[in-house]
Amino acid sequence: MRVAAGALVHALGPEHRAAAMRAFDDDQRRWIEYRPRPRPGVSLGATGGAARKAAHRLLATGLSPHAYAQAMAVLALEEVLDRQEGWRRGRHSDDYRTVIFGEPGGERWAWRFEGHHLSVTMTVVDGAVSPAPVFLGANPARVTYGGRTVLRPLAPEEDLGRELLSALSPTHRARAVLSDEVPADIRSGVLATVEEALRPAGVPARDLGGAARGLLDRLVALYLDRLPAELAARESARMDRRDLHFAWEGPPDEGRRHYYRLQGPDLLIEYDNTSDDGNHAHTVLRRPAGDFGADVLAEHRRRAAH
Repeated sequence: MRVAAGALVHALGPEHRAAAMRAFDDDQRRWIEYRPRPRPGVSLGATGGAARKAAHRLLATGLSPHAYAQAMAVLALEEVLDRQEGWRRGRHSDDYRTVIFGEPGGERWAWRFEGHHLSVTMTVVDGAVSPAPVFLGANPARVTYGGRTVLRPLAPEEDLGRELLSALSPTHRARAVLSDEVPADIRSGVLATVEEALRPAGVPARDLGGAARGLLDRLVALYLDRLPAELAARESARMDRRDLHFAWEGPPDEGRRHYYRLQGPDLLIEYDNTSDDGNHAHTVLRRPAGDFGADVLAEHRRRAAH
């Protein structure tokens, strides 16, 4: 990450470098915005080829190969959505911005790659990486031709969630399904802090067994595996999955609007497909106690005090 961020800074001209770099304590470091809104940083469209490629390489340091492929599909869908909307809003795949907080390789620094339906934030303190939040969305969530799927970037996230719901016993399903109605969006939205705003609900993982428990573990692994292997293994090792809760809202049928979440003491996974007739998906991996580097910063302060 340090090398990739340094290469990006080096590839930017003075004006773009000023747009891309901010102080580590800048108010906009703790920020997630996946809607088509103004955001800080330098856009892909504003830079030349070398800087554009450097931005992609930085993003790739924070994602596994398959998650990077999903992210590239998210960017491409901006052009698909723009055509679908009659080219009225001027959406384009160059409208994604990179911003660096602090000096790459310094004691405390962070970076974010963000645009419509994509937000990836990595914070590095004393050489330790804190990898959250990671948001991926898709609109349209599914492109079809003749009843066959042409493109569906978030298919594993949707399918595994529904498989888990189907594997629950009637008793456990009754506990997991919170409502027949769906929320308008993921519950955490664009909140910088979700620790107090959203509580675990649904059926506890510790009560599950057999196929249901195996599917829950696979679903958690799917989201953690958005991260590079070393980070995913570290995040998995520190987690007690028995403390997770699985909750579902909406009908179970494919093609209908629905929402689910997995939540525990320091993990929040959310998925929704609740707008545009069930063809507009949002997914996020968050760590309520560790988002935006809160965990590594707390350890930094503890060491400093000691």
